Amino acid sequence: MAVGVAVAMPSSGFLFTRLQLEPRDKLSLGCIRLRSGRWLTAHLDSLRFRSSSLRCSLTNTDVCDSIATFPGDTISAEPEFSVQTSHNIPDSVEAENLNLLVGTTYVDMLLTVLPVLSEEEQNAIAATPAHPDALFALYATCFAGNLVEELWNFAWPAAIALIHPSLFPVAVLGFCAQLAVIAGGPLVGKLMDHFPRLIALNSLAFIQMASQLLSIGMIIHAHTTHTTSTSFLLGPSFAVLVLSLAIEKLSGLAQGVAIERDWVVLLAGINRPVALAQANAILHRIELLCEFGGASLFGILLAKYGPVKSLKLAASLMTISLPVVVFLSWLTNRLSSGALGQAKCPQSCSGCSSAISIPDTQNIWSRSVEAIKHGWLEYSQQPVLPASLAYVLLYFNVVLAPSALTTAFLTQRGLNPSIIGGFSGLCAFMGVAATFLSAKMVKQLGILEAGAAGLMFQASLLTLAVIVYLSGSVSQKLPLMFFLCLIVLSRLGHMSYDVISAQILQTGIPESKANLIGATEVSVASLAESMMLGVAMVANDVAHFGFLAMLSLLSVIGAAALYCTWLKNPTDKQRRLFSYHHKLS
Repeated sequence: MAVGVAVAMPSSGFLFTRLQLEPRDKLSLGCIRLRSGRWLTAHLDSLRFRSSSLRCSLTNTDVCDSIATFPGDTISAEPEFSVQTSHNIPDSVEAENLNLLVGTTYVDMLLTVLPVLSEEEQNAIAATPAHPDALFALYATCFAGNLVEELWNFAWPAAIALIHPSLFPVAVLGFCAQLAVIAGGPLVGKLMDHFPRLIALNSLAFIQMASQLLSIGMIIHAHTTHTTSTSFLLGPSFAVLVLSLAIEKLSGLAQGVAIERDWVVLLAGINRPVALAQANAILHRIELLCEFGGASLFGILLAKYGPVKSLKLAASLMTISLPVVVFLSWLTNRLSSGALGQAKCPQSCSGCSSAISIPDTQNIWSRSVEAIKHGWLEYSQQPVLPASLAYVLLYFNVVLAPSALTTAFLTQRGLNPSIIGGFSGLCAFMGVAATFLSAKMVKQLGILEAGAAGLMFQASLLTLAVIVYLSGSVSQKLPLMFFLCLIVLSRLGHMSYDVISAQILQTGIPESKANLIGATEVSVASLAESMMLGVAMVANDVAHFGFLAMLSLLSVIGAAALYCTWLKNPTDKQRRLFSYHHKLS
């Protein structure tokens, strides 16, 4: 007997098929066979051919032409879609009132056998990026943009240290740049969450390049006019330099947040942890290689050509890099089938249009304040807040790292610029090694314990470095080199935690809030760094470097203590978030 069955589809009406039923009064069990060859049994309860419905959870299935019956097996399952019989049923069948199973409830079906992927297949999927070709284009984009950014991060403090004999101008410029990040970070992050990714990133790249070129012009003007240190600080060129560096810092950090917390997650796949971890590691290696290349390159240029010609060469490189970055970002979007070219909507698309609209001038201040408040509120409520705060505490370390103050300090100590560039380059090289080391640490210890190990390693080496400095022997060249070597080795621990914390935050932060919380975290980290730069503005003499080193060490020890306390007392939400990565004790 042939029975017509109509399958309700959500968007395409009904799909009709025919089932061959045996002429029996009751059918104990219907069986549907998957393409893979597995058989799924279903317990059908009180199904009347005229008006009842069948609900089941099936994907990619074929309906058998003949239905086998297995009396005695009864299962129930949660429904996904409904299958309704047609009304073309013979009267004889209706008269007999055929029920597939005796009962008074509606149809309920459970699959006894589910097609489950093997462990090897699951691991293969977890290690395969969602958009592998687009990821390679993203790596090229990061390399082109980071190379000139890292070159500039080394160039401006070294060039300014040759104008003024103290740490004061470098501290002031860094302090004002961090204030811009604190105030503008949440607002920029909120705008980026509501604008197309591609447009936002390219706009920030253009703003960053323009501010870099303006800063280079001001520094070259100070060198060519032979301005004294006092007139340089009080002149208009220094005020323009403060503004341009603040804009450059904010736009650069916003690009980093967009790529590390949003783009790479989308292209690798948030539900593919192995692929995401590999992508994070590659991005960090690219960033550190650019830091190594940028610092070393400008150090060599500065030692050979002097500050003016070196800055002009840097400006040429920046101008060339912009169209390259724009093209590569477009290529990334193209290879991802346009996934990056659309705006994100955190809740529903109904509110996107209003969110994207640019606020009018009367409400821009209130909207900006509201965006900052919202960003700080979301940041404080994130489930991985202690891990983020430990990351923030590391930003108090402004002198026991390859920073602008360290570059200025070493320049004023009379070290050759190539040696200073080599120090920054070696720190970056140790960071590259840390990306490989962190993968082994995660495999052996688990992702959370690996983060603790990295922090403790950094704290122990920096403790030894501070002891060496406070002993007073750094006035000689050999102890100073040993002091710098300890800082270089400590970067292994620092960058290991940097890689691991990035994945912790990616796992714990919703994708719809990634830019907002990420930009707010950068703002909090900038607040920490600005506080230390404010201290350096007061203690700007080179003789006070030891005091700044002690404060930096205490911040690293505090970060390790905070993280270990969080790890020792996990919450239920923490257990759920990281159950895949490692089993908490």
